[in-house]
Amino acid sequence: QVQLVESGGGLVQAGGSLRLSCAASGRTFSDYAMGWFRQAPGKEREFVAAITGSGRSTVYADSVKGRFTISRDNAKNTVYLQMNSLKPEDTAVYYCAAVSLPTVLAIRVRDYMYWGQGTQVTVSS
Repeated sequence: QVQLVESGGGLVQAGGSLRLSCAASGRTFSDYAMGWFRQAPGKEREFVAAITGSGRSTVYADSVKGRFTISRDNAKNTVYLQMNSLKPEDTAVYYCAAVSLPTVLAIRVRDYMYWGQGTQVTVSS
């Protein structure tokens, strides 16, 4: 039983930066790998980034590699997505998600058990 709440979305110009946060409930946050996904209107939800429970390993989609950074603070039950050099094609609703005890870092929507409500990110050209 995990509840996730995203925040930090908004409107930003191309080339700008945003930091998204996802606050999680529970006392075993470190047992969950966390992921960020995004979905634009009329498109499928796509993987953005994931991080292991310890925070030692991360995986990124090719489209955001070098621009986005996922991190977590287990003491605060929070995962972050730092987004730099934003492009109009980054415009989407961004979701955080959690999966317990993964054997490998999950990058598929179907692999995640819990989802937040999403936060809108709009990048203007």
